[in-house]
Amino acid sequence: MIVITNPFSVENETNMIQSLFAEGLSFLHIRKPDFSELEMAQFIHQIKLEFRDRIVLHNHHLLAEDFGINRFHFSEKERKNMTDSPARFLKHCRYSTSTHSIKDFNSLESDFDYSFLSPVFKSISKENYHPKKDLFEETKSRTNHKTKVIALGGIDSQNIQKVLQNGFDDIALLGSIWKNENPLKQFKLCQQIALSHLQSQV
Repeated sequence: MIVITNPFSVENETNMIQSLFAEGLSFLHIRKPDFSELEMAQFIHQIKLEFRDRIVLHNHHLLAEDFGINRFHFSEKERKNMTDSPARFLKHCRYSTSTHSIKDFNSLESDFDYSFLSPVFKSISKENYHPKKDLFEETKSRTNHKTKVIALGGIDSQNIQKVLQNGFDDIALLGSIWKNENPLKQFKLCQQIALSHLQSQV
């Protein structure tokens, strides 16, 4: 299960992030588009060393080496503007990206470990951001099985099971965590539902 940071500051944020990691969070995507390089460095510095291999950087990628981070996310726009594959951008690193249609997802190069496919439902964190296509129907046309497809957009404890039963490999949470009055409790609930589903598939 993946959590994406709120693009805006959240009270007690880095302490909450460390609590999420301690509860078993797989990956945290740090998406702070307005952060300067210094602000990003200060933010990462507050996260314990033991958790940094689970951090995924959306920007200021050049900070990664200093902090022992080897995971990078490229937006759809960044990916489409690339003249070279990400594997040649930084060696021995892992990559993820964003897609908004199954056609785009199917055409991904194998450099990417996983891709967000969104929005699955009406967004919790972005106003007036809702699906233009039924992504459950779309995933039936999936031909790319080298890259994991991660559901993003409006995912919460009420719909996780439906998402995982309909062709998605995993989920990413943003609004359901950071807009909740108890983010940690909400995370543990969502994690429990996702793990129960995975165990039922074994």
